[in-house]
Amino acid sequence: MKILVSDEIEKVCPSFVGAHVEVSVRNTPYSEGLWNEINRLEQQFRATLTTETLKDISGIAATRRVYRACGKDPSRYRPAAEALIRRMLQGKELYQISTLVDLVNLASIKFGYSIGGFDAEKFEGDTLTLGIGKAGEPYEGIGRGLINIEGLPVYRDSRGGVGTPTSDNERTKIDLNTTHLLVLINGYDGNEESVHANAEFLIRLACDFCEGHDASYYIYR
Repeated sequence: MKILVSDEIEKVCPSFVGAHVEVSVRNTPYSEGLWNEINRLEQQFRATLTTETLKDISGIAATRRVYRACGKDPSRYRPAAEALIRRMLQGKELYQISTLVDLVNLASIKFGYSIGGFDAEKFEGDTLTLGIGKAGEPYEGIGRGLINIEGLPVYRDSRGGVGTPTSDNERTKIDLNTTHLLVLINGYDGNEESVHANAEFLIRLACDFCEGHDASYYIYR
């Protein structure tokens, strides 16, 4: 899959760096070992963060700045990493969906980047383009119904939007039959070293908990 970054994204975030990750996997409903890792990270967050200081995490702070530059209120449409960590700090349980979805969420909160996790076989065409959502653009967020993506960064395939930092699309979502995982890591803070580390961490999780193999990733701008 080819990834293109549009001029409109380069204008609001010239330092953007992303990672495209692909792994062959076997999904399962639940992994105790993975949730042990999630729970350890939750304990760490509760000891070191508040619902205000989490906004200072580099990846989250940068995503919020891009939202504002695109005309979106990041406190109303929270980046997914921020929303997940915030939920932990409020004493609420994270959603347990499936092992693949859960590990993508762990990779997101570990580094503070909004990460899109997709079933690669559900895309249309061979290119994804990162742009900005338009007024009235149809978009069905996972478990959220139709949402307003005007002013949100959005990846589009040849059919339309598939992923934003707030919610991915129902059409390309991971399910228990997913065997070809594609992940996009969005480094709006421009920290290439951290984006590399996030990609390698995600591949490790996929190999440890989803029988991951034939894994690869590349950096894009």
